[in-house]
Amino acid sequence: MEPILSYSGLELTLVEFILGAALLLLGALIAVVFLRRGKKSLSAEQMQGYLSEMAERQSSLQGRLSQFAEDASTREEKLRLSLDHRLDQVSHKVGQSLNETQERSAKNMKDLHERLALIDRAQKNIETLSGEVASLQSLLSNKQARGAFGEKAMQDLIENFLPPSAYSFQAVLSNGKRVDALIHLPGEQGDVAVDSKFPMESWRRLTDSETAADKLTASRDFRRDVLIHIKTIAEKYLIFGETYDIAMLFLPSEAIYAELHTNFMDVIDKGFSQKIMIVSPTTFMATLHTMRAVMKDAAMREQAHIIQKEVGALANDVRLLSERTTKLQTHFNQASKDVEGILTSSKKITNRSDKIANLDVVEKTKNPPDLLDNPPD
Repeated sequence: MEPILSYSGLELTLVEFILGAALLLLGALIAVVFLRRGKKSLSAEQMQGYLSEMAERQSSLQGRLSQFAEDASTREEKLRLSLDHRLDQVSHKVGQSLNETQERSAKNMKDLHERLALIDRAQKNIETLSGEVASLQSLLSNKQARGAFGEKAMQDLIENFLPPSAYSFQAVLSNGKRVDALIHLPGEQGDVAVDSKFPMESWRRLTDSETAADKLTASRDFRRDVLIHIKTIAEKYLIFGETYDIAMLFLPSEAIYAELHTNFMDVIDKGFSQKIMIVSPTTFMATLHTMRAVMKDAAMREQAHIIQKEVGALANDVRLLSERTTKLQTHFNQASKDVEGILTSSKKITNRSDKIANLDVVEKTKNPPDLLDNPPD
């Protein structure tokens, strides 16, 4: 039993403490009895009776205290066992919870590291893209560089879809004007002039305008710039008898092309009226596909006589092959007849040999059979 009081090295348990308290209480009762008797003298018999009664009460009190101590000890043991069991359960749950928390924390840390790695890579890509966008913006802010960018995009498309003999870059026309590209159509149709234009500044003002007045002004400027490009191409690159009836204005931006076809159909109609076709990278690609098909068809027509000659030569070779096969068949037939004659002679020889082998041996006194009676065939 655990001590409940410690003083100068002395330790008292709960039972000892209760017994001491009971003895003190008993002493106090005796003192009270003596005080009540006062000055009255007690006889020995009375004193003996009081002492016996006090001894019985003390014995009864000790029994109750012992029972109380046993009950207290039992309850204390049960309480200790219950506390130990609960502490074990709590320790187990706390340990399990700590393990689960540690596992979740480890998993979360791993996921966090992976996401941080992804974010780091994305950040690097964004930084690279930002640098490229800045470079592109710097490039497009310069008018000459912007023109070179559009011209290079147009040249790349032409080189990817047409053979080298079907186009010329920076060609000089009979009027002394230099065009970005000439696409050579087959026959006497002439060459298609293609010029690259990039009205980016007016279009950017149009897209950045916030008020209705600013948008109206920007729309007017954008329409004017595109119409000037259309007029310039029509005057420089449409030459009767030299170039094709239609020239192309190449816009290297799908956004500008979409803006024209969405909100500036009058500009598109004006271009058609002046025989100028406005194309974007996507539509120019489809146009080049069509041109390549036309060139291939024209090349097939130009080579038709060569194909006809080769077909005639092929037919003559087939005729010669048929004649030679017929001659070979004749030789095979004659050889077959010769082989049949050889087989017939071989069969007769074999039959004669069999007859000679089957003759009976005759006596010397008898005349041998006359082999000449049956001359060989």
